[in-house]
Amino acid sequence: MADSLYIISTEPESGRSVVVLGIMDFLKRRIEKIGFFRPIISSAVHPDAHLELVLNRYLPGFILEDMYAFTHEEALQFVNTGRQESLIKDIFRKYKELEKRVDFVLCEGTSFTGITSAFDAEFNAIIANNFGCPLLAVLSGQDKTPNDILESLGFIRETFSKRGCTLFASVVNRTDPDDIDDVKKAVKQSACAEPVYCIPEDALLDRPTIGEIITALRGSLLYGSDSDLNREVAGCKIAAMRLPNYLKHIEEGDLILVPGDRDEVILGSAVAVFSRTYPSISGLVLTGGLLPEPSLKKLLEGLSEIPIPVISAVGDTYSTAVTVNTVRPVITPDNARKIAAALGLFEACIDARELDERLAVTKTTCRTPIMFEYELIDRAKSKRQRIVLPEGTDERILYACDILIRRDVVDIILLGSEQEIYGKASSLGIDLKQISIVDPKASDMTDDYVQTFFELRKHKGITDEIARDIMADVSYFGTMMVYKDHADGMVSGAVHTTQHTIRPSFEIIKTQPGCSIVSSLILMCLKDRVVAYGDCAVNPNPTAEQLADIAVSSAETARMLGIDPLIAMLSYSTGESGKGTDVEAVRQAAAIAKQRRPDLKIEGPIQFDAAVDPGVAKIKLPGSEVAGNATVFIFPDLNTGNNTYKAVQRSSGAVAIGPVLQGLRKPVNDLSRGCTITDIVNTVAITAVQAQAMKG
Repeated sequence: MADSLYIISTEPESGRSVVVLGIMDFLKRRIEKIGFFRPIISSAVHPDAHLELVLNRYLPGFILEDMYAFTHEEALQFVNTGRQESLIKDIFRKYKELEKRVDFVLCEGTSFTGITSAFDAEFNAIIANNFGCPLLAVLSGQDKTPNDILESLGFIRETFSKRGCTLFASVVNRTDPDDIDDVKKAVKQSACAEPVYCIPEDALLDRPTIGEIITALRGSLLYGSDSDLNREVAGCKIAAMRLPNYLKHIEEGDLILVPGDRDEVILGSAVAVFSRTYPSISGLVLTGGLLPEPSLKKLLEGLSEIPIPVISAVGDTYSTAVTVNTVRPVITPDNARKIAAALGLFEACIDARELDERLAVTKTTCRTPIMFEYELIDRAKSKRQRIVLPEGTDERILYACDILIRRDVVDIILLGSEQEIYGKASSLGIDLKQISIVDPKASDMTDDYVQTFFELRKHKGITDEIARDIMADVSYFGTMMVYKDHADGMVSGAVHTTQHTIRPSFEIIKTQPGCSIVSSLILMCLKDRVVAYGDCAVNPNPTAEQLADIAVSSAETARMLGIDPLIAMLSYSTGESGKGTDVEAVRQAAAIAKQRRPDLKIEGPIQFDAAVDPGVAKIKLPGSEVAGNATVFIFPDLNTGNNTYKAVQRSSGAVAIGPVLQGLRKPVNDLSRGCTITDIVNTVAITAVQAQAMKG
């Protein structure tokens, strides 16, 4: 079942508040713990109307700050300084804080943020995908023909489907009641894949209230009560004529704007309200900051009841009229009449049973890099591990340590000179109070490590003196810490070569039982999913037996990191069509892997296009569970794997995490010397997750 929903619109004035209110009411009757979230709101000073409505009516245990990430102004600062990715990550983290507290989150996207509408569409698609939310699209049917509405629906479907979003349903709001049957008929004939609901325009919901107008004018209520603030305003008239002519033009629900010194119009309006032969106006606005003469004021105050609100506005009549006509109606928590009207419309037009069924089966399959990284960090934090980092003086390592400690991900051990590490950290403004520092040249563990290494390698001619020299190397010392359970895993390679990092592991930790080879896995974080490539970093020309080991190890690593392993063993040929030494080796490897692990879904040999494209898969390997859906790709050799992952990374903008080493008894992972701080953080988290899994 979906555990979230993201409401979006592609145009202003779509009446989204009706849908927000209706969906929230629908969910609250079915799910006890619900949250509401907006990525960006207009202002923290002036409360967001939708947040206030939902908070007051449905979420008394929350506060406003729980339910949004940034204001428009704050978001623009990120955008204008080129920090969009940081903006999205921070929004995602705030959303996740709320998600942990509830069983379902209803999100409402941005709309016309003041940047561009194109930015809004792209931004909402990115946010919805990162949240893992299916979309509920709201569009306005106002002043649109049925064909116009179909075009708008098609635009929404195309705009968001090409961005990898899952469309849950669409709501055509504010539809002309006379056209609603024609719209429903046109939608039915178009055979839309998702449900489309039509809500008619409602005059009550389209009218601003006296209270909203007072707020917009920054005016004051001279006469009237709090109950008058919820009166709806049907129209606006300026009283510029003499009283007899003015009275000919007033209509039911009009708000009358009149200079505060036009005593006869003020008095005539009050009398007209009492008359059965004239329409009832909604109120009077006295402009120019002018108040009635004392005698008229005394007369008005002497009435037992003034049946209309009278407002004082400081602006002139023209500017006041302009402001009044720009006031957009909202549904406020205290307006029971509008709330009842909105819920009544929603319930009458939306098929609740169909929504229930859609929620039960709709779940977005999108998995973005931000989602993956968050899940990775979250899993690492769940059972804290100790990770040793041998390159303790590298600037990137120290910055990564700062992040990892602040986010409470792992316990860290840095290797190197204590004085040198503290000096470097101090110059960078990094606090190392929660980090252990071990100097291999001065540690009280050194003698034990030297003796252990001597015992492990004496059959290779290693002497006690050579063992002591080797243990002075931070890579060997760190690896020995892992071997002796003084650390749960090691990450290195920001300064040292891959060979320097992993060679000690071969000599000290060695491979897992039943695994003949240490290999690597690269995690490729594509725009809407995460897949795994193996082996792209360690073995130049693996044999068929070794390829089978790589496939099995890669499946286990992928599953451990939350990827359902559908394994494609790649070659230049698919199925039985190709011949030759190379393709036969892959065919043999696939057979060995299947025999060894019949529980795994393995296909090979298979070409890359048949592994990733469902259309090609239907032609080349019809009926295959893996073809077209592969998540783990096993390359036949290092040359192919390394070039492919770098080509995909550079051409598609994918985030590559790794290489993750697999097949060792305990986790050791290698960084590239060009790694970023984020790479280090992610690799440390992966190492911690590996350590958790190996401990059971």
